[in-house]
Amino acid sequence: MATPDVHVRVCEQEILKYDLEIKALIQDITECDGPQSKLTEMNAEVKKHFHCLRSRIQDFERIAMEQDKESDKQALLDQVEGHRKQMLSNQTAWRKANLASKLSVDKMEKKALLNGSDGAVRQRKMTKEGLARNAGDITENLMSISRMMAQQVQQSEDTVTTLATSSRTVQETNEEFKAMTGTIQLGRKLITKYNRRELTDKLLIFLALALFFATVLYILKKRLFPFL
Repeated sequence: MATPDVHVRVCEQEILKYDLEIKALIQDITECDGPQSKLTEMNAEVKKHFHCLRSRIQDFERIAMEQDKESDKQALLDQVEGHRKQMLSNQTAWRKANLASKLSVDKMEKKALLNGSDGAVRQRKMTKEGLARNAGDITENLMSISRMMAQQVQQSEDTVTTLATSSRTVQETNEEFKAMTGTIQLGRKLITKYNRRELTDKLLIFLALALFFATVLYILKKRLFPFL
């Protein structure tokens, strides 16, 4: 009888555990004021616990029917009946909790609708203010972009002016180089002319010297050797 007693205690402990968990869930449903999805989720959890409780009560009843002594069987069957009554009481409390929660959810939804109307007005007002702020921001951004473009145009004009000035400077330098080149070429021509004239002078001097020496030799010849 030791082994059945262990099974009885284990089964009864599980029945008590599910019973307490169902009561706690029913209390949560009673206090639930929405949303509907939360209420649906808690009801699904309650259904699962009721299924497990019913299964454990059936196991407990099977153990009771397997008892050899009629007194033990009857005692356990009385407990089974008590658990079934408690389960029915929980089911009644569950229905009442759902009714109370449904009323609370409906009330909260109506309140949310009323608040939603006020909120819609505030939202429209906030939307208008937001649009006005956005328009102001966009205008400011456009003005900033316009200022940046004006600065860029001014910088471009300054750059063009600088390039024009540089171009004139380069052109003037080029003209100076051309003038210097002409002067150099003129100097080269003069130097070449002077070199040629120097060569002519040297040649004339040489010829004059040759003529002088020839004259001297001729005179000496006539005086010293007249018979020749």
